[in-house]
Amino acid sequence: MSAASRRRPRAAAADRRRVLVTPEGIALPVTVAGRSARAGALILDLLFILVLMIGSTLALTRIAGGLGTLDQAARAEGAAGQARQFLVIVWIIVMFLFRNAYFLFFELGPRGATPGKRLTGIRIAARDGGRLTAEMVIARNLLRDIELFLPIPLVMMAGAQNGIAWLAATAWFLIFMLFPLFNRDHLRAGDVIAGSWVLERPRQKLEAAMTAGGPAAPEASAYRFGDDDLALYGEFELKALERVLREDRQDSIEAVYATISGKMGRNDGWGDERRFLADYYAQLRARLEAGMRMGRRKADKHADS
Repeated sequence: MSAASRRRPRAAAADRRRVLVTPEGIALPVTVAGRSARAGALILDLLFILVLMIGSTLALTRIAGGLGTLDQAARAEGAAGQARQFLVIVWIIVMFLFRNAYFLFFELGPRGATPGKRLTGIRIAARDGGRLTAEMVIARNLLRDIELFLPIPLVMMAGAQNGIAWLAATAWFLIFMLFPLFNRDHLRAGDVIAGSWVLERPRQKLEAAMTAGGPAAPEASAYRFGDDDLALYGEFELKALERVLREDRQDSIEAVYATISGKMGRNDGWGDERRFLADYYAQLRARLEAGMRMGRRKADKHADS
């Protein structure tokens, strides 16, 4: 591989790097998900949905009495026919939920990612650095209907009628599908409306312990923090706090101290802000690592402990 070809992926990754400012005023570097990762995640999710739909249909057909199709079950008569018609209604509801609730269920979860996104290493986040709200997730997924699921059947139906209608429906589909190609953050129209974006999920584990001058070990701490204090933040904020401590800028340290101590209702670190934050970092890190060993992870402050 030539030096030029090795530089291209690095340059592409650098083009996707951004700085996210959290509500606490911490500047945190993030990487916008690439178009190929987003496309791959969508394809995987659609395949998962298709498998779930097929599996549910086969299961309900078997329950309906081994009839060839659920449509035959709907036309059956008598008590058995009524039961089978009820199964048809159940099938319609299940298909609707797979079609509409799949993305909402997973993206409203603490990881902010569907199975397809998790496999490709990406997740949804709010562009303002705040919490990813239900309104954001609902808005971006409603727009997906307009962007993808509505144009496809229109293209198919229009093709059977006349060429002009087919061209109009195809143009509609392409405009929304190509929308991420014409903005630097690869945003869908749904992301623009919802105020969200898709980021690469950090793959590295918690960084090695900081060297001399970094946070003190928990047993040497001058400040002690209880479970409620340590439950306030997760891995995302831990890395941001480490960055603040490494840069060692007094204005940043004071701003972060004010935010963290204010959430705890404490002021005993006033005048000794860096040591307070270093002790908090060390104890928060120890708590998160212990949770990881037990199979529990707290991705950020919005996730359940």
